[in-house]
Amino acid sequence: MKTRKLVMASMLASLVCVATMIIKIPSPLKGYLNLGDCVVLLSGWFLSPFYGFMAAGIGSALADLFSGYVTYAPATFIIKGIMAAAAYYGFKLLNKKLPQVAAYIISGVVSEIIMVLGYYVFEGFLYGFIPSVVNIPANAVQGLAGLIIGTLLIRIFDKHMDF
Repeated sequence: MKTRKLVMASMLASLVCVATMIIKIPSPLKGYLNLGDCVVLLSGWFLSPFYGFMAAGIGSALADLFSGYVTYAPATFIIKGIMAAAAYYGFKLLNKKLPQVAAYIISGVVSEIIMVLGYYVFEGFLYGFIPSVVNIPANAVQGLAGLIIGTLLIRIFDKHMDF
């Protein structure tokens, strides 16, 4: 079982990296919008908190390193890892009380709020907190896209795969 989790985490880390790098739209303060968040959420929903954290964090940080955003890589590792862990815990908690799709959506929203706030704080220390406000809408759009695509994908996987 441990080997299966390790293989799934490795595959999801690779997918996070590719999804993050394949479409990059520059944001106002040296960052970029991407589609990696949908796979970050999937990492949290599919895996345990540890493996989800590692898959999301490593895949996202590697995308930053490969794309020349070295300064962002450590923060990205932490922020994306926390996002996956929050998606895991949020879903597990909410799925007991709400329909499955609602649990996915709410846990995903919480995870994306963590991402927006995490990058705001990180960029606040880099560039100042007032200038960093400019990236909040861009990060929110990225989060919304990740939430929509991630929710659609998890629904497809839930129906057609046995995890």
